[in-house]
Amino acid sequence: MIAVVGPGDATDPVVLDAAERVGVLLAEAGHEVVTGGLGGVMAAASRGAKSAGGSVVALLPGDDASAANSFADVVIATGLGQGRNVLVVRSADAVIAVGGSWGTLSEVAIARRLGRPVVWLHGWTINGPDDPIPTAETPEAALRWLTATFLVSRPPG
Repeated sequence: MIAVVGPGDATDPVVLDAAERVGVLLAEAGHEVVTGGLGGVMAAASRGAKSAGGSVVALLPGDDASAANSFADVVIATGLGQGRNVLVVRSADAVIAVGGSWGTLSEVAIARRLGRPVVWLHGWTINGPDDPIPTAETPEAALRWLTATFLVSRPPG
């Protein structure tokens, strides 16, 4: 399962189109997608995955399952607020971040702390002490990076 994270209030068509394309590419590659289940990037990635026949899990911050976007196959209302960001990242084998916000930054940081491969598309430039967050210019480049990194970090068998 791959997490797609990004701002729930995103309105930039470039960011939303990229998130939707990421969802399509992940589904076409046979990956399940997990998001925070709300609008913006989360809805766009979910819509893309569903349009390509993929499966989508939504981990909501609140208690109301009806708050999920309409593209989720499985909806879990965690009631954890922003703490659900940990669940989104922890449930994934890798993370693609699309766009930038403080919540997205928290998910990128959590992914790094947990050792999950993470790449950022149309996001912020973040340089750690010795390890900048990898960035991609296109959804296809993000998936190529993720695939190469994922295969290295998770060898077959």
